[in-house]
Amino acid sequence: MQDIEKGNWTSIRKFILLGLGTFPELQPFLFWFFLVIYLMTITGNLLICLLVVADQHLHTPMYFFLGNLSGLDTCYSSIFLPKLLANLLTGEKTITVHGCLAQYHFLALCTTIETYLLSAMSYDRYLAICSPLLYANIMNRKFCFQLMATTWINSLIFNIILVVLMVQLSFCGPNVIDHYFCDFYPVEKLSCSDTSLLEIITFLMSFIFVIVPFLLTLISYICIIGTIIKIKSTTGRQKAFSTCSSHLMVVCLYYGTLIIVYVLPDSPTLRHLNKIFSIFYTVMPPLVNPLIYTLRNKEVHKALRRLC
Repeated sequence: MQDIEKGNWTSIRKFILLGLGTFPELQPFLFWFFLVIYLMTITGNLLICLLVVADQHLHTPMYFFLGNLSGLDTCYSSIFLPKLLANLLTGEKTITVHGCLAQYHFLALCTTIETYLLSAMSYDRYLAICSPLLYANIMNRKFCFQLMATTWINSLIFNIILVVLMVQLSFCGPNVIDHYFCDFYPVEKLSCSDTSLLEIITFLMSFIFVIVPFLLTLISYICIIGTIIKIKSTTGRQKAFSTCSSHLMVVCLYYGTLIIVYVLPDSPTLRHLNKIFSIFYTVMPPLVNPLIYTLRNKEVHKALRRLC
């Protein structure tokens, strides 16, 4: 083994991604299914980005965050869906070790940015409903840019640290990943190096980029719901709730499936169920976000008519 080692890498240069199943008859159906989803995701999110940039009426904090979310979802889907489509079309399920780590890095980067972006959007709704007089002073253009810049920089730094540690891992055993993308735990299991430091860093990142923004989002919506309940007018309550209902649906879908995936024990009987729930937090949110935010949004409808 030592004769074929080069640096920190062993003889294993490629991983095998098993994908969603081993039934050849399902591969054509899955290919067309995910191709349609990918095209719809790219079209919907790029359209929202175009509307937010082109229409002056949408140059507000809420649509600034929505445009960032759509751009992020476009990148997120493009990281793993083209590879999944290529695997389904050609039957070639291999991915290089470096390619696998790069895929994980960009997926983790998008995930950590999205959690704080959803938290920023919930804070925007909190100010709009609970402190409308302070909204214009706090949620100005400078503050919005600072929020996004801080989120991007912090996420990038932590993910670079994580990937630098993962690059130093040695892989000298099995090279089969029972998943359709390179996630942390399946890759870590294949390593024959000491991963104790890596696990500590991952736990710290999970707390900073998942638990903290989830709690911030939860606190914002507790305050929002409390304020809406105090509104005496039924029409006023409905109007206030309609301004945050779309975002609340997105948050519930994203965090609900994300928590289920990482809480379920990694057992052979639950592994396929884990894959299904992974689809709901990797594939579905970028697809349904444009639909959720546009179907009931009159401002987006007007902007689309003006653009047409």
